[in-house]
Amino acid sequence: MFTGIVEEIGTVVSVSQGIKAAKLTLQGNLIFEDMHIGDSIAVNGVCLTVTEKTSNTFIVDVMPETLRRSSLGKLSKGSKVNMERAMAANGRFGGHIVSGHIDGTGEIESFVKEDNAVWVTIKASSKLLKYIIEKGSITIDGISLTVAYVDNRCFKVSLIPHTAANTTLLTKKAGDIVNLENDIVGKYIDKLLHFEEKTPVAEAEEDMAAGGISMDFLAENGFI
Repeated sequence: MFTGIVEEIGTVVSVSQGIKAAKLTLQGNLIFEDMHIGDSIAVNGVCLTVTEKTSNTFIVDVMPETLRRSSLGKLSKGSKVNMERAMAANGRFGGHIVSGHIDGTGEIESFVKEDNAVWVTIKASSKLLKYIIEKGSITIDGISLTVAYVDNRCFKVSLIPHTAANTTLLTKKAGDIVNLENDIVGKYIDKLLHFEEKTPVAEAEEDMAAGGISMDFLAENGFI
């Protein structure tokens, strides 16, 4: 579990591309103070597991599903990434509850400066936009941000100078792809509200079918 408060901007040292998967070597400083093999690290919002490490680099495996769902496949040597360690049990929720499980990607449309802030407009699919509400939370490349505007095509966030200086978002340009994770609470509520209850008979039929037994089989053999 993460909070969306980026701890450090890291650098991609190398990308080892397999047939469908990939292996990333990443470099940083701060997060190595308390990093162990097997730890979870959010890299541009994607929860990845540390498999090897040195004093200032670590290696993670990226499976095909993650490459399909995120923008990690677009990383190359020298790319800058947002990094955050998993939240400690005694830590503070400076952002919001972030799982590191990306829901999809969005496309940056524009950056507009307003005094000390920068408005960022991101185009996203209706599948993602349905969970985005004004003044709700959204995770963009691992950054916890407040939604300031949303319609049926895009949403907007406004960056304060600290966020702009300590994350990679303003290093991107219009047309770039970013990882998006919706507020986890909204997704669970939606699932519960639209879950179709199954009758006991339907559930029994599913269980029996999974085991190779059907209601017809039982009837034919005199059990019902």
